Amino acid sequence: MERLCGPKLPFWVANQTLHTDSPDLPECFQLSVLSWLPCVYLWLACPPYLFYLQRNNKGYIMMSILNRVKTVFGLVLWIVCWTDLFGTFHELQQGDSKPPIYFVTPLVVGMTMLLALFLIQFERLRGVQSSGILFIFWFLSVLCAIVPFRSKILQAKYQSEISDKLRFTTFYFYFSLIVAELILTCFNEKPPLFSNIDTDPVSQPDTQTLMAIKGYKNPLEAKDLWSLNKRDSSEVVVPKLLREWEVEQAKTFYSSGESNHVGGESSPEEVEVLLSKQKDPKKPSFLRSLIKAFGPYFLIGSAFKLLQDLITFVNPQLLKLLISFTKQKGAPTWWGYALAFLMFFAAFLQTLILHQHFQYCFVTGMRLRTSIIGAIYRKSLIITNAAKRTSTVGEIVNLMSVDAQRFMDLTTFLNMLWSAPLQIILALYFLWQNLGPSVLAGVAVMILLIPLNAAIAVRTRAYQVEQMQYKDARIKLMNEILNGIKVLKLYAWESSFKEKVLEIRQKELNVLRKTAYLGALSTMAWTSAPFLVALTTFAVYVTVDKNNILDAEKAFVSLSLFNILRFPLNMLPQVISSIVQASVSLKRIQDFLSHDELDPESVDRTNTATDSSVTVVNGKFTWAKQDPPALHNINLMVPQGSLLAVVGHVGCGKSSLVSALLGEMEKMEGDISIQGSVAYVPQQAWIQNATLRDNILFGKAYNEHKYRCCLDACALTQDLEVLPGGDLTEIGEKGINLSGGQRQRVSLARALYNEADVYLLDDPLSAVDAHVAKHIFDQVIGPEGALQGKTRILVTHGISFLPQVDNIVVMVEGRVSEMGSYQELLKQNGAFAEFLRNYSLEDIIEEDEATGRTTCYYSTGVFESYPTMSVALLVFCSTATWKHAESDSEKKLPKVEKLIQAETAETGRVKSKVFWEYAKAVGPLLSLFICFLYGCQSAASIGANVWLSQWTNDAAQNVTQENVSMRVGVYAALGMAQGLLVMVSSFTLAMGNIGAARKLHYALLDNKFHTPQSFFDTTPIGRVINRFSKDIYVIDEALPSTVLMFLGTFFSSLSTMIVIVASTPIFAVVIAPLAFIYIFVQRFYVATSRQLKRLESVSRSPIYSHFSETVTGSSVIRAYCRHDAFVLMSDMKVDENQKSYYPGIVSNRWLGVRIEFIGNCIVLFAALFAVIGKDKLNPGLVGLSVSYALLVTMSLNWMVRMTSDLESNIVAVERVKEYSETKTEAPWEVEDKKPSPDWPSEGNVEFSDYSVRYREGLELVLKNLTVSVKGGEKIGIVGRTGAGKSSMTLCLFRLLEAAGGEITIDGVKISEIGLHDLRSKLTIIPQEPVLFSGSLRMNLDPFERYSDGEVWKALELSHLNKFVSNQPAKLELECSEGGENLSVGQRQLVCLARALLRKTRILILDEATAAIDLETDDLIQSTIRTQFEDCTVFTIAHRLNTIMDYTRVLVLDKGQIAEFDTPTNLLFRRGIFYGMAKDAGLAQ
Repeated sequence: MERLCGPKLPFWVANQTLHTDSPDLPECFQLSVLSWLPCVYLWLACPPYLFYLQRNNKGYIMMSILNRVKTVFGLVLWIVCWTDLFGTFHELQQGDSKPPIYFVTPLVVGMTMLLALFLIQFERLRGVQSSGILFIFWFLSVLCAIVPFRSKILQAKYQSEISDKLRFTTFYFYFSLIVAELILTCFNEKPPLFSNIDTDPVSQPDTQTLMAIKGYKNPLEAKDLWSLNKRDSSEVVVPKLLREWEVEQAKTFYSSGESNHVGGESSPEEVEVLLSKQKDPKKPSFLRSLIKAFGPYFLIGSAFKLLQDLITFVNPQLLKLLISFTKQKGAPTWWGYALAFLMFFAAFLQTLILHQHFQYCFVTGMRLRTSIIGAIYRKSLIITNAAKRTSTVGEIVNLMSVDAQRFMDLTTFLNMLWSAPLQIILALYFLWQNLGPSVLAGVAVMILLIPLNAAIAVRTRAYQVEQMQYKDARIKLMNEILNGIKVLKLYAWESSFKEKVLEIRQKELNVLRKTAYLGALSTMAWTSAPFLVALTTFAVYVTVDKNNILDAEKAFVSLSLFNILRFPLNMLPQVISSIVQASVSLKRIQDFLSHDELDPESVDRTNTATDSSVTVVNGKFTWAKQDPPALHNINLMVPQGSLLAVVGHVGCGKSSLVSALLGEMEKMEGDISIQGSVAYVPQQAWIQNATLRDNILFGKAYNEHKYRCCLDACALTQDLEVLPGGDLTEIGEKGINLSGGQRQRVSLARALYNEADVYLLDDPLSAVDAHVAKHIFDQVIGPEGALQGKTRILVTHGISFLPQVDNIVVMVEGRVSEMGSYQELLKQNGAFAEFLRNYSLEDIIEEDEATGRTTCYYSTGVFESYPTMSVALLVFCSTATWKHAESDSEKKLPKVEKLIQAETAETGRVKSKVFWEYAKAVGPLLSLFICFLYGCQSAASIGANVWLSQWTNDAAQNVTQENVSMRVGVYAALGMAQGLLVMVSSFTLAMGNIGAARKLHYALLDNKFHTPQSFFDTTPIGRVINRFSKDIYVIDEALPSTVLMFLGTFFSSLSTMIVIVASTPIFAVVIAPLAFIYIFVQRFYVATSRQLKRLESVSRSPIYSHFSETVTGSSVIRAYCRHDAFVLMSDMKVDENQKSYYPGIVSNRWLGVRIEFIGNCIVLFAALFAVIGKDKLNPGLVGLSVSYALLVTMSLNWMVRMTSDLESNIVAVERVKEYSETKTEAPWEVEDKKPSPDWPSEGNVEFSDYSVRYREGLELVLKNLTVSVKGGEKIGIVGRTGAGKSSMTLCLFRLLEAAGGEITIDGVKISEIGLHDLRSKLTIIPQEPVLFSGSLRMNLDPFERYSDGEVWKALELSHLNKFVSNQPAKLELECSEGGENLSVGQRQLVCLARALLRKTRILILDEATAAIDLETDDLIQSTIRTQFEDCTVFTIAHRLNTIMDYTRVLVLDKGQIAEFDTPTNLLFRRGIFYGMAKDAGLAQ
């Protein structure tokens, strides 16, 4: 340095800098270090930055005024610097030689200014709107120029005249220019031209403050959110991951030489050989692809974390200096101030860096989740059926929701894996320096506590698993109950099921209680740990050696280091367990993504050589490679435009054949080719949750005329009149608000509208009534239908249509047994003829009668107007008589009420009433007592630390030795007291919470069993289940821990304030403004973040529901080639969800920076006031107040988070309360109106002027019915769909309450008695048999009222005894959920057995339509005729032959009685009944 500055200018003078009251830096130091620092920074940062700009071009920005001013200032700066340089040269010529530093510094600074100038322009050309690099450069320059700025003024003050006028002037020019540049850099440039950057004003994160303000004024809505950054959206993120994953797969494929598709390339033997060669093929690693895709971005976050870890340890060192400063009496005061501000800056820097790190981590997590969901969705559309079997829809949804979420949560902590050990090592190093080997005692305590915590964690985990099982069982049961709530109400079985639920709930709460005991223990260990460590360390330190004196420096610096240690020690086990969880998730996702995919080449779509449009040659197909083939040597040729029927017994492979043609099965040998596009109608109609019209259009453009024709052909026009919103009615998930027949017809209409070349129809006529089936066959499928001229393959059970098809294929056990036209097959007298005999229903309808053809003449004019429509459709459109009024009526449709009301997201602040509700549920006195306990615990903790500061003051008075044991003893006692209080308080709290959870759940459950049926019709089950699962879970588990944390942080922040004010009373002045800012920020944040959370959870469920819908309909989606459209829809839903998640992250950072800033201010003021009052304070108190202040940031931050979580979680109480207070139905039992035990003895039923509607505000379904039925009569009820047949039965059970009129049974008005009294005296055999999971015995007799003998008798009469006695478990046979392990027919028979057991005077039979084969149907009918002959029977009939021998038949039409008489008279009258009978072939 001497060579540069010369001998006259020393580089460092201690007396001039440190030991004086007005310090100043020597001129050499100013000219060298301070001038070069910013320059060095800019030259180092420049090359990587230029490289980055070269790669990322965003288009250039026009020259703006801002840019011009920056540039001019830059030039002037360069001129100013070089003026100095030339000044020096000038002086040299004058003979006044200056040291070299006067040449070097202006040269370097001048060059740097030119570089800055170049950067300003280069950034403009590359489209950078605001530059971080330059901002830091100008900031550093200003910072370094402040020292010479001050020292030049001081020199001018002390000297009479300024010696170096030139440099004095140029410096102040320089200073004002760099300040100007710094200010200008803070403004943004205009967005670049020609760029594809979003110019969306809402995508700039610096608008977080604006968003917070907006969210505070009124609740945020989806439209207020910023659109997602392009780089975080699915379209960028998902392909990035998929590319890496494909690379991985390709690698393992090359290394193992065997692919996913063992296709036609290699013969089976080769594959065998290959498989035997490699014992275990290397699996493609999903982890590696994740790291490649997202690692680099994440590493930037890790670098920030490293910096932050290092800065953490600066403050304890500064604290040490501060305490030693208060001890020195003569030290210059500016030292203290410098230390206070340094503490503040270190803390502030740490805040900024930490939140940068979090931002990177969270964004990585978000991208991970997006990409994983995207990858899983894309995969699920193309996996084979074998793979589908191994992972159910539920499992895949879990992969998406739970496993993707785990990755997201892990990214936040992942850096702790290396950062925690680093922090621990550093902390121990500094402690060792401070206290020497006695630290080891403290560390030993820490290490001993680890197994305790681990043991508690293991037990807790075990309890959690147990509790999850109970929870799952409870939810499963609730799900079944809510799905079958109608049946429970009809049978009056609610109380039995309520008991079952409460029994499970009780077990669940018992486990929760055990968890609470453990929780209290672990909280105690957690809070006492730092204290115990400090206690042992200090005690050992003092007792080991007489000369060891515990003074303030040692004690409080060690305390603050112990507090730093606390965090990594607690985090490590958590991080490790979450890594373990994530690795399990990783494996599951990897397995799923490695599943086999369907071979897109298995069906040849290009072959145009043959004239037949569907060809299968020697086809052999299987559902999974390891299964035996399901279809053998299939040979099919379907000529262009013909209609082929596929028939055969149940399970002979009819549907498999259709799947094979779609390419859904594994092709083992043979060839399939299909010419042209395909439309597919599956056996189970797949309906999306969208409007009816969207379901039919399925992505095609809307064409009014063609659309109306489709509706008409599929007999949907009349159904639309019944639906509340016509074709714009929203269909619930799985088509919940359509009948089975309507679903099937919508599915058919979709195929018809999507004009394809080949139609694969898998038994579309099974679910519809006979006359509708006839209509559809004639108008759509048959030789005269809309599809004539297309190739149609129809799987069917309906024999009546077979004479009209071109060819018939008969399938037997997976082979084609015969093929030919109807007449040919009858002549052969083979399998087909036998099939016909088995199914010989009414004689096959004569052929001539079936075709009532309408000839039509069309002019060419029609063609030109509808170029897109096929001839067949046109012909059909002109023959069908459809009312033109339809299109007009559409315009008149009133605004439809949506069937399913959107779930309301509560807005605004959570009302204090909800907190009060919760406190009431806990118990008001208990709540107060809990707060009192927390207060005591804080008092004990403060006591211990105050005692410690007294103890350290002993050192100053040299009275150490006598008091040591007393000091240690009291310190220990106070600490132990605190630990005990913690345990008691957290345990009391847990007990209170569990009590509250029990009460809230009971109220909810009780209310739901008493809720009228109409509520369940309009509320999706998912929403009610959500209350029982998610919200009860929050009340059980999340709320208690949130309340615990909230109380803890609240009291610890409070005690900090008390300690600081007690030691430096002047601090009280600052509390008010800081508290004001704190509450202000907190209210802003909570308002915004709560709403963001709500928006996030509302936008999350569509992802999963859309997904499960897609998985169930994947074959339909593939058949119609809608794969890409659905991927796009899913991506949009994920992005929509992330759009409300991202501001959540940003708002957390926003909050963190502001709250920690307040915490840092507290540190600053505590230190400042300590410096100001240093003469009055002893070092112990200084140490106490500042070390408390250093702790406060953490608890302040947590307190806001906890307040926010508390508000989010308390919403669960609100939601549960909301559903516990819905309107209830009539009481189950009315004591004073109880009917006599043997009522109804006769079974007379009378409707007098009876009307009913489904819900308030809807039309009447039954209008003024007056019917009188004598005991023992058998009444058949018939009518078209929607005529009000089922409503009549619901009225008898009072599932619908009367809108007018009365029903009386044996002279008792049913509206006056209790519901259970009524319902237990009626019996119904419902249309759709509902079974609950449990034993068969429980399903027949849940209250155990009947003996085993009676149950067996009922089974015998219902023809089930053979089946049941063959089962090993007999009556205890477990029925799976919904009775899946029984066939539909058997389930129907179980319902019959229930009816036989109850044996009441009135039986209602809602006849099953398509579910049952004719055999079962006959069984049921005959049993009813014999067993219930003296009962009154109401049958809702679909098959008229069952009611032809009934006493009377009631024909309903649009809710009124059209005809009511004996069947014979009605046939004779030739009215509605006659028409129906004729359609069914029962009348000539």
